[in-house]
Amino acid sequence: MRERPEKPFFGPEDARLDPKNPPEIRPWRSLAKAVSWRAVGTIDTLILSFVLITYLGPLVGMDPNASNADVLETASYIAITEVATKLVLFYLHERFWARLGWGVSVEDGKRRETHARTATKTTTWRVLASADTMVLAFIFTGNITTAISIGGFEVITKLILYYFHERIWSKLPYGIVHEDQQAG
Repeated sequence: MRERPEKPFFGPEDARLDPKNPPEIRPWRSLAKAVSWRAVGTIDTLILSFVLITYLGPLVGMDPNASNADVLETASYIAITEVATKLVLFYLHERFWARLGWGVSVEDGKRRETHARTATKTTTWRVLASADTMVLAFIFTGNITTAISIGGFEVITKLILYYFHERIWSKLPYGIVHEDQQAG
C-alpha cells in the first residue's frame, strides 16, 4: 500500500497537491471582510479601552479623578484611530492569505478552508493587530502599563471574535470566482 504524501504546513511543495482549479478571491471580498471586521473590532476596542482606563488607569498612575467623559474621549481616540490603521493592516493581511494556498480546498465546487488555516490566520492577525492597539493606546494614554493591558485583554476577546468572523466568511461566496465563472 502506497502512502499519500503529507501536506506541508505553508503550501504545496508538489504541484500535485495543489487544489484543482482553485477559485480566485477578488480584492472586493478582502475589502468587505476588512470593513465588517473593523466594525466588530472597533466596538470591542472602545469597550475594553473604556473599562481598563477607568479601573486600571488610576492603579498605574493615570489621573484617578478623570471623568467618565474624559475616559470615553481617550477610549474613542484609540478606537477611531484604529479604524484607519487596522483597515490598511487587515486588507494587506487578507491579500497575503488570499494568495497562500495552504489549508484551502475545493469541494463540490465550493472553496473550503480548514480549521487549521483559520486558526493560523487568526493568530497572525492577532499578533499584528494587538501590537498596533498597544502602540495607539500608549500614544493616547501615555501609560505603557495601560497600553499593554488594553492590548493584552484584546488578544483574548478578539481571538474569539475573529475566529467566528472568519468561519462566517468562509461560508460566504461573495467575491469568490470559480474557474467556470471566469470564462463566462
